[in-house]
Amino acid sequence: MEDKRRTAIILNEYDMGRKRMVSISERISWKRLERIIEDIKRSRTSALVSDAGMPVISDPGRKLVEACWEKGIEVDVIPGPSAVVSAIAVSGFSGSRFTFLGFLPRGKRRRRLLKDVSSRGETVVFYESPNRLIETLKELKEIFGDRRILVAREMTKIHQELFRGKVSEAIEHFSGGALGEITIVVSGKEG
Repeated sequence: MEDKRRTAIILNEYDMGRKRMVSISERISWKRLERIIEDIKRSRTSALVSDAGMPVISDPGRKLVEACWEKGIEVDVIPGPSAVVSAIAVSGFSGSRFTFLGFLPRGKRRRRLLKDVSSRGETVVFYESPNRLIETLKELKEIFGDRRILVAREMTKIHQELFRGKVSEAIEHFSGGALGEITIVVSGKEG
């Protein structure tokens, strides 16, 4: 988990009592992971909880899952809300085949990646920072054209906002800024 406060709210809501919680970030050291693995071995049952999405999908929990497999610890999953899958489902665009890009790189690497996927027929999904949203939408319009798009803000959370329309309309809609986590779904190239 990234934020222990959110998980504590869930544990309290379901009357699960106080549990030992450890926050995991992308910068977690192997030494700290080994201590967590030892705790898991002693406790037998542990849970990796993602406070915003699905563990491993653009989430720092990947390192812990990988370490568990390497140490012979059985791993299972109880799916929770995933912004990627939820955004595709609510977009109305094809979900039969899609490309998930995670968080886009910055600068020239981002342009190159967008150009690479712009001619594909499948739906394209990625995460974006609210601080770069308008810049990214302008690049999308330039590279993809004025395609249909879904911009989901705070997907699967209490302040969820969905915008569906053309890229140009999204630029206008979000011109005043946006807050929270952003998931963008771009319809595949038609024809």
